[in-house]
Amino acid sequence: MYVAGMAAIVVTMFLALARAAIGPTVFDRILAVNMFGTKTVLLIAVAGFLTGRPEWLDLAIVYTLVNFTGTLAVLRFARFGNLARDDRKADRP
Repeated sequence: MYVAGMAAIVVTMFLALARAAIGPTVFDRILAVNMFGTKTVLLIAVAGFLTGRPEWLDLAIVYTLVNFTGTLAVLRFARFGNLARDDRKADRP
């Protein structure tokens, strides 16, 4: 049963990669890569459960934080073209 779940996760990972390759906009591609990262976290968690290695859940949590931070950085770069843009300059005279 768990192996079938892992296989389903791998299939959805390939579907996310396909969407990332053919996505019509940059934001569709970013969302697909984020979904791929989320599926990777699920795969790590299920594999850790199957192998009896609960410490893999810690790795999955760290990967989740890296995936989230990376997605926010890429979205900011896609919108502004710069990660260090200072929006407060518009308020100054």
